[in-house]
Amino acid sequence: MITLHEVHEQGSEAVRAAVLAFGARHPLNGSGAEPDWSWAEKHFTYLIEVIMGTAAPPQNSAAAIVRRTKNEAIGFLLAVNTRPDYRCPICVKRQRHSL
Repeated sequence: MITLHEVHEQGSEAVRAAVLAFGARHPLNGSGAEPDWSWAEKHFTYLIEVIMGTAAPPQNSAAAIVRRTKNEAIGFLLAVNTRPDYRCPICVKRQRHSL
């Protein structure tokens, strides 16, 4: 399974910035000072699982599914990085369930 750390290490400057922005949307103890990378990674993993569940036509090889999932996840990070009002969809979903 791909991780935020791997995406950051292997990505372009824009991808690295998007990973940092995703992390920043998961502040440690809600303080906003430092990202809670453990929390961000859990939410990224959940997003990967959702993508893999929708990106797996039976005729594709496992390697092709992983590659497509990685590309979709990076595309997601890049797309939301340009939106200043963006909130992690996992955080939003969990907040709705706690109301």
